[in-house]
Amino acid sequence: MPETNDPMPQPGQPAPDFEGATQTGETIRLSDYRGQKVALYFYPKDDTPGCTKQACNLRDNHQALLDAGIAVLGVSADDEASHERFAEKYALPFPLVADPDRAILERYGVWGERTLYGRKFLGIKRTTFLIDEDGTIRHVFKRPKVDAHTEEILQRLDD
Repeated sequence: MPETNDPMPQPGQPAPDFEGATQTGETIRLSDYRGQKVALYFYPKDDTPGCTKQACNLRDNHQALLDAGIAVLGVSADDEASHERFAEKYALPFPLVADPDRAILERYGVWGERTLYGRKFLGIKRTTFLIDEDGTIRHVFKRPKVDAHTEEILQRLDD
């Protein structure tokens, strides 16, 4: 089973720009967020237990992230309609970018072989990139804690 061809960007490297549609149908670009920090989080699937815990942790602490100057963007392979249902069900206050063709996922190296209960499959590796105001990756969270993700992000802010 092939891995993604694109390597995962590392701290110190520029965050690859992208364009995508959100749950509201708005098209956004990562470059729209220049001048502020961004927590760009990739998650496997809308409305699944781990992904819901992670989204709700970011939602419940959204003001603390905003106060720290951090915008939150979520990305998965789900389509806009799925994102819309997920965002409405859990009152998520941040954009969820639809990437059904996996272009963004592959640019960030988060699409690849995973193992769950001994079974190998292709999927999204739960990963968050903390990006600074200049568009440079400052930290990569591989396998973030879904129920304490905001705390992880805020602890890495001054690194």
